[in-house]
Amino acid sequence: MSSGSAPETTISIIPLGGLGEIGLNMMVIETETASLIVDAGLMFPEDHMLGVDTVIPDMSYLEKRRDQLLGVVITHGHEDHIGALPYLLRSFRLPVYATRFSLELIREKLREHKDLTGIDFRLMEPGAIFTLGPFEIDPIPVPHSIPDGMGLAIQTPVGRVVHSGDFKMDEYDALGIESDWDRFADYGDRGVLVLLSDSTNVERRGHTVSEGKVTDTFREIFSRCPGRIILAVFASNLIRIRQAVELSLSMGRKVAFAGKSMLSNVAIAKDLGYLEIPSDMEISCSDASRVQDKEVTLITTGSQGEPMSALSLMALKKHRRLSIRPTDTVILSSRFIPGHEKAITEIINLIYRQGAEVIYEDVSEIHASGHAYRDEQRDLIRMTRPQYFVPIHGEYRHLVKHARLARECGLPEPNVILAENGDRIRFDGVRGFISEPVDTGRVFVDGKGVGDVGHPVLRDRRHLSTEGMVMVVAAVDQKTGGLLSDPEVATRGLILEEHEEDFLENARRIVREVVEEYQRNHVVDWTEFKQDVSRGIRRYANRMLDRRPLVLCAVTVM
Repeated sequence: MSSGSAPETTISIIPLGGLGEIGLNMMVIETETASLIVDAGLMFPEDHMLGVDTVIPDMSYLEKRRDQLLGVVITHGHEDHIGALPYLLRSFRLPVYATRFSLELIREKLREHKDLTGIDFRLMEPGAIFTLGPFEIDPIPVPHSIPDGMGLAIQTPVGRVVHSGDFKMDEYDALGIESDWDRFADYGDRGVLVLLSDSTNVERRGHTVSEGKVTDTFREIFSRCPGRIILAVFASNLIRIRQAVELSLSMGRKVAFAGKSMLSNVAIAKDLGYLEIPSDMEISCSDASRVQDKEVTLITTGSQGEPMSALSLMALKKHRRLSIRPTDTVILSSRFIPGHEKAITEIINLIYRQGAEVIYEDVSEIHASGHAYRDEQRDLIRMTRPQYFVPIHGEYRHLVKHARLARECGLPEPNVILAENGDRIRFDGVRGFISEPVDTGRVFVDGKGVGDVGHPVLRDRRHLSTEGMVMVVAAVDQKTGGLLSDPEVATRGLILEEHEEDFLENARRIVREVVEEYQRNHVVDWTEFKQDVSRGIRRYANRMLDRRPLVLCAVTVM
């Protein structure tokens, strides 16, 4: 803000993603003259998004504020908070503020995008207050399932905004990183205009399972494993990885790592001092076969049944160097993410078919969530004592239940703001309210295409997946309008091979009949011809097979 300019009198908080879904977290905090972005995350595709690789927020609103964008502040390094950064930075070359571990994860991610060089990375230290335009930002360390998770206290011209980040309250210090709840309470004493708080686990009563409890469970399981231990975990869950490494080393087990993201994240963690492994106790996957099974712990990706993960390839007997053995104990240390249950169950069954034992959250306390349960969410509200409350990070039911919790904590009904993506939450120094919305939504990333896949494309893909396809090629004489040869017809995903010939012959008959009709009427509109052929074949397929396939018709006029 330039010297002598009028004081800012209004701020707006605009969620571009993360309110109404799990993932896609992205928020803009702005005054009349300056805009700050908090996080830029992706969401993994849902089942109906056939072929889509990832989903990112629609950032078109930022174009209107291009000259006022100050930078993007990252709360932590999970994909649902940094995954959309490459697409944001391709359009807006902004400085990126993040803590050490998060910065390294971001750098690693951007290596896949060759056109993104020269990005202005700025180290954000816990407790080191910094200024961006009219905003004064205090990063506050909070426990999560990844190192360097931060909440943010942001002083704005009309009051202080506290952003919880993804957090939980756990006294067990697994990585030597101390949280600072006193800082939240101190800001509560000084006055908090609005608290933006993670809603993910609002339906779970009590407190999260402590990482200390998980360590105790791991110790008991590890002590009775007769052969190899195979631990499947998110590559970003360094707390769990470090627990497994330390327990393995204490029991004389060597550790090996499998999976591209696992190897990358472990290398970063070792460089930053979060993970220490004696050189003689870390082995490669290839070397693991030369060590007695009872002396090996393999830490791998694949806890969600991801098709190309190391664990899935092992279960399918397709991994180049590793396979499941009857004496193995496989531990899936993560929560079953909704939508992944079937894939995970299939992997578990495949592993059991090979004689190994599988331990997962339903049968043992081997996972602690990184997100606060209901009692911890209540504690943060009481600690900060905000004037206004906005639930963030969750599906709509989570937001509703978190809003109810805030009212139970004594916030007046008008001061609990239930917002969705695109809502402009405005504070003018007198009151907080939702004003005019901004354009937002989801953008599909499919291969190298960003936004190339829209709802019509997805509709066609769903159609193909359920109804099949018929392809027709017809060569027509330009002078007479007649067929030069019998039309070619092929099907995919429509009919069994032994019944296909009758269908194909009738489809060719339909093409011939349409050609003859056009000849009689002296019609030469080949676009209309293709539509009539497609319509006739769809009707026939619907009558005979109760299916309406996608029909592609090509006409060559010679």
